[in-house]
Amino acid sequence: MPNVHRNNDSRSCGAKTRAQSSRVFVNNEPVSIDGDPNTHGAGKLKGSQSNVKVNNKVIIVVGDNSSRDNHKDGLGRFDHPNPKASGGSPDVFAG
Repeated sequence: MPNVHRNNDSRSCGAKTRAQSSRVFVNNEPVSIDGDPNTHGAGKLKGSQSNVKVNNKVIIVVGDNSSRDNHKDGLGRFDHPNPKASGGSPDVFAG
């Protein structure tokens, strides 16, 4: 089972998640849900665990995909097309 992804957990691009739910916590951090952005702007997460929901949205686990974020390289091109959820709780799992 994959680890639950939370607020401030890392993304594959080096950004961190900004969880939009403050009602459900895992290890003292809000759990991340479908649509949460990251610190680079945009990068909305796409939940894969349909069996666990918060606020009617699926929770995020390590490895879940996302839309691209707003980070650009030196030439002005978007260079983070899928900043996946890469960090998570050390002891809370879902799946």
